[in-house]
Amino acid sequence: MARAKGPRFIVPFRRRREGRTDYSLRKKLLLSGKPLFVVRRSNRYVHVMITKPDIGGDKTLVYVLSKILAKKYGWVNLKNLPAAYLTGLIAGLIAKSRGIKEAIINLGHAWSKNASIPFAAAMGARDAGLEIPIGEEALVDESRIRGEHIANYAKLLKETDPELYKRRFSRYLEAGINPEDIPKIFEETKEKILKEVW
Repeated sequence: MARAKGPRFIVPFRRRREGRTDYSLRKKLLLSGKPLFVVRRSNRYVHVMITKPDIGGDKTLVYVLSKILAKKYGWVNLKNLPAAYLTGLIAGLIAKSRGIKEAIINLGHAWSKNASIPFAAAMGARDAGLEIPIGEEALVDESRIRGEHIANYAKLLKETDPELYKRRFSRYLEAGINPEDIPKIFEETKEKILKEVW
């Protein structure tokens, strides 16, 4: 097949070539006129942002890094489902305090359609009172948000492979936290967050 060249060949935008922006999706989001709820995960943290599209570049209205969970509440793993939910909860509470009432999830190219981390964060923001449309098929099971799957895995490892248990949950154990208590710690942390004045 001959390669396209000459004056009829159109070079795609740089961000499209780099796989960073889906312009057809972005156009639909912009036409809504609503703020965008953006979730990204790095090697260590979950980043939750509420942005407002602008010609000169998106303006960040709210930004919350899951690191706040460790600093204020002693949370250990800062990039799992419970951490994403709690970070989204904080972002939603801050957004409400700043007069933001609604947003639309912008997954971008960073997630697949069935990714659970961004939807867990969005569910946290919804529980804070922010209006974010989420399809039923994308909702994350409450037991997973509470970290019951992590606690069950920890319990299984503790019984079947104590050495692997110590390695996998070393950060919890070093902090004096029993990983099997994650659902209970999640509820306590959520309650503390809801009592804060944001």
